[in-house]
Amino acid sequence: MATTPSRNGLSDQPPISTDHPIINGTSKPPNATGECDEWTILERVFRVLADEGYLGPSTHQKPVVSFVYPEDLKQLIHFPMDEQTPSSAATVERIIRQVLHYSVRTGHNHFHNQLFAGVDPYGLTGSWLTEALNTSQYTFEVGPTFTLIEDAVIDKCLRLFEFGEGDGILCPGGSMSNMYAMVAARYRTVPDVKRIGVANLPEPLVVFTSEDAHYSITKAVHWLGIGLNNLVKVKSDRRGCMIPEQLEQAIQSVLDSGRKPFFVNATAGTTVLGAFDDFNRIADVCQRYGVWLHIDACLGGTAVLSHRHKHLLAGANRAQSLAWNPHKTLGAPLQCSIFLIKERGLLHECNAAKADYLFQQDKFYDISYDTGDKSVQCGRKVDAFKFWLMYKARGSAGLESLVDNAFACAASLHEQLRSRAGFRLVLEEYQYTNISFWYVPTWMRTDQQTPDWWQRLYSVTADIKEQMVKRGTVLVGYVPLLHKGIGNFFRMVVTCHPRPTPETMRYVMDEIERVGEELPR
Repeated sequence: MATTPSRNGLSDQPPISTDHPIINGTSKPPNATGECDEWTILERVFRVLADEGYLGPSTHQKPVVSFVYPEDLKQLIHFPMDEQTPSSAATVERIIRQVLHYSVRTGHNHFHNQLFAGVDPYGLTGSWLTEALNTSQYTFEVGPTFTLIEDAVIDKCLRLFEFGEGDGILCPGGSMSNMYAMVAARYRTVPDVKRIGVANLPEPLVVFTSEDAHYSITKAVHWLGIGLNNLVKVKSDRRGCMIPEQLEQAIQSVLDSGRKPFFVNATAGTTVLGAFDDFNRIADVCQRYGVWLHIDACLGGTAVLSHRHKHLLAGANRAQSLAWNPHKTLGAPLQCSIFLIKERGLLHECNAAKADYLFQQDKFYDISYDTGDKSVQCGRKVDAFKFWLMYKARGSAGLESLVDNAFACAASLHEQLRSRAGFRLVLEEYQYTNISFWYVPTWMRTDQQTPDWWQRLYSVTADIKEQMVKRGTVLVGYVPLLHKGIGNFFRMVVTCHPRPTPETMRYVMDEIERVGEELPR
């Protein structure tokens, strides 16, 4: 249907047709092979998701997971891709139901296993729309609204984190965001590296990060050719925060060795303990030595949305770059990772390959809206739309309420753990919504806490987790911190979705206690 320009220069929108069978739900014409129209599967899949308890409030009425060992699962679902002829609609729906049945319900009230959980309904709506449109993000030509939406998201985040007139890009995950930072810092330190490569640098480049930081920094130095021998892991304190004095000593030691410090990664919300480094003190060190400061705020960056908790990010605006994942605490659908950089134009300068088949310079519109040359990718998913729609729907007040509730429930859990017999905190104080603890069964409660006793407690933690997974009652992760000499403990992650309550926190404790008491001695 043609459209006509309106007086304001825009096109009048055509009316929405209700002729399509997906919309009116009446006509399901057969295709050339006599099968039902394949598009009707979209009509069914929403009902299947609801029936199986993956959407809405009924989610918690099902097990968190119906666990089956890998070899047994292979007997239940036909995984090989060996079909020669098209499958019927009934067969496709059966396959979908099987896959759903044996998948983890991350939207369950008792899923606390990862740094993400559940999904924001508005974010999910955005994800469905972008998948249906199946477009990319590299030029205004192919993604006009989404190009401007990404600009709006970046602009908002620059203001949230006080990054001035900087720049940014949406990345496929926090690990890639951290790598973008390292590439930009390397280029700013040695602009000729793009031509000569790292092998021909006059002095090796060195990266610094805390021993509690995310492992993506280790992967980045490998992928970028910097080398693991040029990664320095700085000591952290008992809370998991990098010690600024140790950082300065490490930088001085590297200078004395004839190598060049160029990149410091600080963390806002470490993966395990949820620790926030002292960004002002670390920025002081970086400023003295002329070293790029990046902040991995993939987890803890969400605190910026709360007036009550954004103090955790004090000094973050002094960094040269920052990464934030709204798909973690906030519940945007995976993946939604935002990379911000202070210096406008640097992303394009260090990443551009100037592919003339895609980024023609003589286009009929302003080519500054073609953002693809800022990216290491060519095809790039429209991840910004999910977070943008969440913000449009909930507003800053609605998002702040979600964040404050997650913090409040983490505080409630912390207080319940302190006062309940058998539970033992790893940290007496905490910064984010990660709460770490052990459960000591009654038959282990003794004053004789020998090394063997501790090893038994670490095993009990893993055993409790195993039983809860097999029963499908609760999923809570356990982790060790071997560099601190600590074995397995529960790491409870409290997120915005599904909305936690003090009661859901108590349920986790009840279930851990129940299972722990049933373990063989």
